[in-house]
Amino acid sequence: MQVSVTLGTNRTGEPAEMNLEELLSTRLLVQGNSGSGKSHLLRRLLEQSARLVQQAIIDPEGDFVSFSDRYGHVVVDADRTPAELARIAARIREHRVSTVLNLEGLDADVQMSCAAAFLNGLFDVDHSLWFPMLVAVDEAQLFAPAIGGDVSEDVRKASLGAMTNLMCRGRKRGLAGIVATQRLAKLAKNVAAEASNFLMGRTFLDIDMARAADLLGMDRRQAEQFRDLAPGHFVALGPALYRRPVPILIGPVETRGRTGRPTLMPLPETPREALSDLIFSHIEDTPLPGPAPRAAPLATPSLIERIEAGQGADAVEPEDDDPRSPDERRVLVEAIFAEMLADPEAAFRPVPILYQEFLTHCRLKRLKGEETDMTRFRRRLSLARAGVGEEVEDEAWQEIARRSETLPEEMQGVFLMLARAASDGAECPSDDALARAYGSHSPSRGRFLLSFMAEHGLIRVESDFRGNRVVTILGTGWRCAHRSQAPVALDEARLRRQERLARSREA
Repeated sequence: MQVSVTLGTNRTGEPAEMNLEELLSTRLLVQGNSGSGKSHLLRRLLEQSARLVQQAIIDPEGDFVSFSDRYGHVVVDADRTPAELARIAARIREHRVSTVLNLEGLDADVQMSCAAAFLNGLFDVDHSLWFPMLVAVDEAQLFAPAIGGDVSEDVRKASLGAMTNLMCRGRKRGLAGIVATQRLAKLAKNVAAEASNFLMGRTFLDIDMARAADLLGMDRRQAEQFRDLAPGHFVALGPALYRRPVPILIGPVETRGRTGRPTLMPLPETPREALSDLIFSHIEDTPLPGPAPRAAPLATPSLIERIEAGQGADAVEPEDDDPRSPDERRVLVEAIFAEMLADPEAAFRPVPILYQEFLTHCRLKRLKGEETDMTRFRRRLSLARAGVGEEVEDEAWQEIARRSETLPEEMQGVFLMLARAASDGAECPSDDALARAYGSHSPSRGRFLLSFMAEHGLIRVESDFRGNRVVTILGTGWRCAHRSQAPVALDEARLRRQERLARSREA
């Protein structure tokens, strides 16, 4: 099932949609000069997906802090130590809270250091916390500059390394990078080259127009069109958008930033003499205007408590009373699992990715509460992969389920699959089937799983006199039917014997 968000309309007036699931598997690059509507596009995309996926927004100007009131994003003021930011980022991934990292008012080198510490904290979490997350970086050329500027070389390398990790290696950790920049020439090529989706807005310099045309696969003569784009108009291309470059117009937004497009205002109608008095009188006693006062940032312990309390995007929607009975809800959950596991690639996706897909299905069916709990999902997934229902009445199966919990989480479904085959007297699953249930393409992984379970006293693996594999579930008497271990290897051995016999006859 595809989950799409609407960015606006295309040239024919049809909705211009972005496939959110495809975006999570790829990355997005947004380019546009100042005033082209780049931040407006980024705001539209984040608003449309706020209740569908966890988000982290790197905000150098404080324009996205309004998401806190509308969508429940936790605002993290970045004037903290790197260790605090890394710890906060880890908690954010653990509790799946959307956040805005507010870098407003900080010097350029401090902004880069804070962004690097925060991105590294998102990146360096445990494998069990690799939940899908959109990571949007506004003004990305500040954090991944193509050339060194006024900041120190160490700061530049740290920030560029964090941005490169996000775009190059973040996908496997569930991080989908969205970078927006004013000029492609200012953005490091290692960061820009990893994007698979592009939204190109107005630009004027020849070098930027040529580079945008190259990224979109357009002829150099077509690059002139980027100079004629109106504000809010972009050319879209990518697997999450269109297979060919398509001009689109970005739709309206629900929130507003602190800055916007400047508009003309009439000058004050004050006489010249009065203006002179206002400007020059008592100049020594008039205090200089200072920066606008800002609310004091939350202390790190208070912020972590707020994150752990779940005050994120999922906490915005109140829990409504569901009139459906538990049986009806269970049928809906079973149907969701059946639809998910019908996809052949589902066996090879990490559990956090499947969990995010499961939550999307639940939102569409308005399922909340204990049905969407992560712990219950992992157990349901293991049972579903093994072909076993969640409600097991038989005491023997309850004991098997308890014994499976002694294994690593990713192996529990494999053990239950073996137990199901053994209880039915069916043929032992092949190495390919065991590896697929584990999430691997390698048949050798299936053989490793059997040896691992045998070493831990859960199964016994034997071979009969024909070389067929026999698996017994210890403590139950359940036994799988025979399966030949390596017919190809046996055929090769037979061919070698025949060759040796032929050579001996010739001698």
